[in-house]
This record gives sequence, C-alpha cells and structure tokens, in this order.
Amino acid sequence: MATSRLARFVSEVAPPQFVTVMRRHRAAKQKLDTIKEEENKEDSFNGGMVVMMKTSHQHTLLIFRSCRDLAAIVGFRILLFTGFSGFYLVFLAFKFPHFIEMVAMLSGDTGLDGALSDTSLDVSLSGSLRNDMLNRKLEDEDHQSGPSTTQKVSPEEKINGSKQIQPLLFRYGRISGEVMRRRNRTIHMSPFERMADEAWILGSKAWEDVDKFEVDKIDESASIFEGKVESCPSQISMNGGDLNKANRIMLLPCGLAAGSSITILGTPQYAHKESVPQRSRLTRSDGMVLVSQFMVELQGLKTGDGEYPPKILHLNPRIKGDWNHRPVIEHNTCYRMQWGVAQRCDGTPSKKDADVLVDGFRRCEKWTQNDIIDMVDSKESKTTSWFKRFIGREQKPEVTWSFPFAEGKVFVLTLRAGIDGFHINVGGRHVSSFPYRPGFTIEDATGLAVTGDVDIHSIHATSLSTSHPSFSPQKAIEFSSEWKAPPLPGTPFRLFMGVLSATNHFSERMAVRKTWMQHPSIKSSDVVARFFVALNPRKEVNAMLKKEAEYFGDIVILPFMDRYELVVLKTIAICEFGVQNVTTPYIMKCDDDTFIRVESILKQIDGVSPEKSLYMGNLNLRHRPLRTGKWAVTWEEWPEAVYPPYANGPGYIISSNIAKYIVSQNSRHKLRLFKMEDVSMGLWVEQFNASMQPVEYSHSWKFCQYGCTLNYYTAHYQSPSQMMCLWDNLLKGRPQCCNFR
Repeated sequence: MATSRLARFVSEVAPPQFVTVMRRHRAAKQKLDTIKEEENKEDSFNGGMVVMMKTSHQHTLLIFRSCRDLAAIVGFRILLFTGFSGFYLVFLAFKFPHFIEMVAMLSGDTGLDGALSDTSLDVSLSGSLRNDMLNRKLEDEDHQSGPSTTQKVSPEEKINGSKQIQPLLFRYGRISGEVMRRRNRTIHMSPFERMADEAWILGSKAWEDVDKFEVDKIDESASIFEGKVESCPSQISMNGGDLNKANRIMLLPCGLAAGSSITILGTPQYAHKESVPQRSRLTRSDGMVLVSQFMVELQGLKTGDGEYPPKILHLNPRIKGDWNHRPVIEHNTCYRMQWGVAQRCDGTPSKKDADVLVDGFRRCEKWTQNDIIDMVDSKESKTTSWFKRFIGREQKPEVTWSFPFAEGKVFVLTLRAGIDGFHINVGGRHVSSFPYRPGFTIEDATGLAVTGDVDIHSIHATSLSTSHPSFSPQKAIEFSSEWKAPPLPGTPFRLFMGVLSATNHFSERMAVRKTWMQHPSIKSSDVVARFFVALNPRKEVNAMLKKEAEYFGDIVILPFMDRYELVVLKTIAICEFGVQNVTTPYIMKCDDDTFIRVESILKQIDGVSPEKSLYMGNLNLRHRPLRTGKWAVTWEEWPEAVYPPYANGPGYIISSNIAKYIVSQNSRHKLRLFKMEDVSMGLWVEQFNASMQPVEYSHSWKFCQYGCTLNYYTAHYQSPSQMMCLWDNLLKGRPQCCNFR
C-alpha cells in the first residue's frame, strides 16, 4: 500500500521527465527479478555462471540508461537556472540608476552643496531628531529620512535679514502608506510610540501644505482660530432651553465693554448629597454633605485653541456645602488651569477704605445668616432704636438683608462691567464687586458659562462691544526689527534657553520677545534663547508660524503635529540643539508663559563649580502618579509606585554633560520616554547620576510653579499682559508680582 501511495504521489507531483525515469527503472527491476527466478532453476554451475554474467550485463545496461536520463534532466535544470540568472542581471543593469536614487533618497543625502545658516541649523535639528530618536522602536522609520538640511539664502533675504525656511519634506521611498499601516498592525509598539509615529506622518503632510497657503490672504478682522468674521451685536438674549442646547454657554462674539451688563433669571435647585472623602477621613463619618451651588463664568473662548479658556471672572454662590458651613459668594480668575487667590464674601462687610473700593463700591456687602431682614442697627437696643426714631435721628438705620440666593426661589442677578471691576447686583441690591486683575481684559470675555445646581430661565446681555476685537496673529505679532533675535554666536556663551511654545501662541511669544528676551545678556549673545514649536492641524496657523520664524529667526520648528503627550520630544530637541548647534555649559528649559529673571538665573549657575554636573529647579521628591481622574497615569505608562526626583517643568537647568548623555542615549534608542517631560528629565538625570558621575541637585522655591512669589527667579502662568507688567516692574528695580496669587 505504501508503494502504491508513493506511485500515486510521484504521478501527481513529480515532473514528467522524472516519472519516465522511474517507470524505466521499475521495468528494469521487474526484468531482473524474472532473471533471478530463472537462475534459481539452473542446476549446472557453468550454466549458472553464464546466467549471472548475462544478468549483470543486462542490469548494467538498464542502470546506464537510467543515469543517462537523469543527467539529461539535471543538465536541463542547470541551463534553465543559468538563463534566469542572466535575465535577472540584465534587469538589474537597467534598474541600477533607479536603485542608486532610492538609496540617496532614503539616506537623506540630496547631494546639494551649501552653507548652513542659523535657520538651516534649526531644520537640521528637526531632521536629526526624527532620524535618531523616533526610529527607536518605530521600525517604519528605518525607511524614512528627515528633511533636507541645506538652504541657500537669496540676496534679498540677506538684505532684509529674514531667512527662507524650506518645507520639511519626508520621503517614504517604496513604502506606501498602506504598507506602513500593515506593518504598524504587526509590529509591537507602545501607545506613546504609535502616537509619535502618527504625529510625524501628519506633520510631514502639514508642511507640504504650508507653501500652498498664502499668508497675505488672511483676513485681519477674522480670528485665525475661527477662520471667519462674526457680527458684533449690541445685545443678545437666550432662554433656558436654548442655553441647555448650547451646553449652557452663551457666545459674546466681540466681548464686553465698560458699561456692559448681563442679567440672569434663574432658580437655585434644592441641595443634594455629595461625597467628600476628606470629610470622612477627618470626622469618621460617611462623608456625605448637602450641596447647592452654581457658577457663572466669563471665559475667553478665543484666546486659545484646543486649551482650557481663561476664566476672566468666576462667580460661585454657595448656598450650602461650603467648608465653613455658611453661605458664601466666591470670586476668582483662572489662567491655564491655575487659580488665583479667591475673594470670598460671607456676610462680613469689607472695609470702606478708598484703596480697596471698586468704583466706589465695597468688595463685599453685609448680609444676615437667616431669612429675616434686620431693619435695626445691631449696635443699638430696640428701646434706644424706637426712642431715636420717635424724637428723630440724623441718619437712617442700616438695613441688613439676608443672603441673596435661596433654594427654590427665583433670583435676578445682574453682572455689570465697570471701570475698575465687575459689580454684582441681586434683586436690585449691590452684593459684591470684584476688581479687574492684571492679565485679564473684558474684551477677551467672549463666552458666558452657567453651570451647577441652578435652573436658568433666561439671559439678557446688553451694551455689548460693537467693535470687533481681532484675535488674528497679524495683530498679535509686531514685525519690527527691534524684536529680532541675534544670530547664533560662533563662540561659547554662558547659557542656552529653550522655550517650549504651542503653534498658535503668537501673543505669548511676542510678549516674551518684548520682555525678558530684551535682557542685555540675551541681546549681547551671552545668553541665547530659542522657541521650540511643533505644528498645528490648521494650515493657516502653520503658514503664519513659518512667516514668524523667517522674520524673527528665534524659532526651531519641529515637524510633527503638536500634542501635550509629545512635549517630551521638544525637551529632547532642546538638549540636541544645545549640544550640536551651540557651545554652552548650561541648558535651561522653560515655557512661553514663564517670566525669567535672567540676571538671577545667571547668578545661580555662577555659584556652581564648573566641574560639577548640575540639575537645578523646584524639585519634587517621592511624588506619586495619579492613577484616577483626568490626568491619570496608567500602570503601563509608569509601572513604578513613585516618580524619581524631578524639577517642575516651567523652569529648570541642566549642565551640558547631562544633555550630551540624553542625546547619546537617545541616538542608541536607550532613552525611556514618558509623556510628562519634567518627570522624564528627572528619570534621565537619575540614570546619569547612577551610571556616569554624581549630580548636584539644587532646589529653590523661587522657581515658582504655581504663579509668582516674592523675589522669584521664574514666574509661571503669566499672561502676555502680566509679562509686560513684570518687565515694567523689573525695569524700575522692583521684582514685584503683577497678580494676587
């Protein structure tokens, strides 16, 4: 049966020539078996010898014929292989020039000659960053190159001082997008790496679209964030149903003006139970409290794109649920999720001193803690009061009202923008006033949000601004040679400062240029500062960024789509720029909303021995990752229980040898990346400290994380207006804060 299966397999699978040889061999074997049977029947020795000789002769002939057929088959196959090989070599000869072109393309060598300018150094960095870093596990990057690193400056550009930034091209060669997507499905990549890979691909496409957009056609009266011109009505009304459909936000297209007022008709809801974990730990109870509160906020909806809008006014009446168990009205501001110091009105009247009045009104009026209106001066007895009223008195008694909000009772709240601040009236009576804070303007208040435990019946806004405030970057950017950055020095200098900035932060960058970047040490190139900016999904924003970079010469454009989770890539870019493009002993990282006292920073680093490795800032020790909530860090992202010692991101300094270590580890794909860039830097410094040489950790609270503090080195969360205020104070010799934080 095995023989029959073998025969069937040979007949079905084997080539025809091989089948023929096998058949002949089988026939020869059958003849030999027949001859052997005849041999056994012979009795004579001689006869047997003759038969054996005859048999051997026939066997030899049959084997010879079989071998001859096999040799013919082998020779045919060798000839066929030789023919195919020759054809393949001819094919390669014709395709060899194309192969050379592909190699040049994938290697990023365009074969062009030219001197590198300051701007080309910036572009070179972005290409090097992409090639040396993001191919760590992104194997698709093995077949990609960074942008061209050479540029030629035209005579016109040399005259006016601006440098043309070429689009940052990404060439994928033979690998199409579909092939890359297939590879991404098969290659194990972390979520961070997949996000980075997508950002680079989208960034390459965004740069291709930059030259197709004409910046001069941007309408200066339109917001670059909205892309359209809106009308400026003097009054707007909205009922409760429409407000709920609009997510409880009423748009104020052109903001407020002095004299604008907003009237809200609503009813506070009855208190409900909420869990307060801190209370349960302190009082050993279930932690449930009754809460009834609501918020009225004036927000700057157009001053940021994709960010939390600043809260120009936060008005929070708390009927029940405040920590002091009394009804209060809280006033505050918020910029980039950083709250100021609250003004709390709890029924105690504020002073009438002229320096604390707002347009002549008290900041907090007096009210009672019950629903009974007190018509009698608390300093007088009832008998004295009635006696004085009987004989007549010079002044009327002070009337004290109850808290202006109550559960289930309709209220009429009027919010009015005065000269020096906001004024809040409820039921026709003045309740509180809140002075304008530096950095917040009523023109930026383009949205009214009402949230919390309240039912809104209607809202009416009157006397609104009828002139359109422009949020276009052409208004924010002041194209003056006074603000241009000096070229990169060819000699060593004291400090390199990398400023992280978002694509659409035109006002923030302009404020930095006009304030602390005007320090004499920066103007003399003893200190060098550069912005590090990624790309935006809107092509007009990228086109405006390119124009800004060409004119001022202080922006390093990184060709990937900007995301909060990828800020760590900008930090690596700062290290690489500080190591490869300049010569400096120290590198500082900061944000575009951080005000820097440059002279104070230089004094701090001058007090450190040049032989020591330095890590300076506002250090955090044994901080734990948040595992729940909006800013949660998963165990996959950070498996350890605590973070390493790290300096807060708004401003810290490292020595250049640490930066070189980071660049080296990154080029060898050994650098661990984490979405929180300040924690990542702490991790890298810890590894350097353990494997290379000891690091001097220098801590100071004056690298202020939460805002501004007395005698600060850096002040964080500063708006453009606050930047100008801080700079004016510094020029007067008073390093005073311009906020109430």
